[in-house]
Amino acid sequence: MTIDDIDDKHAAAAFRRLVRHLQHRDDVQNVDLMGLAGFCRNCLSDWLAEGSAGAVDKDAAREAVYAMPYSEWKAKQPPATSEQLARMEASVARNKAG
Repeated sequence: MTIDDIDDKHAAAAFRRLVRHLQHRDDVQNVDLMGLAGFCRNCLSDWLAEGSAGAVDKDAAREAVYAMPYSEWKAKQPPATSEQLARMEASVARNKAG
């Protein structure tokens, strides 16, 4: 079985669960997600907007993923450290290689 074999209804349920988990774990910064996994909440919201074929714009997608306006989320986040940024850059480079 591949991901494409899974019914969209079930895939959407998993996506919603992932988003709710990230909303609950607001202690995890996007820079840390990027550094470890090569994606973050912004990526999810961008993919949601792109996958909606124009039905959901980027700002609405971000508000749905963050459960608040993005500007409000960003204002609550501490500045990224140089170590976090270095891990993120290395991780993003792996995304481009694959």
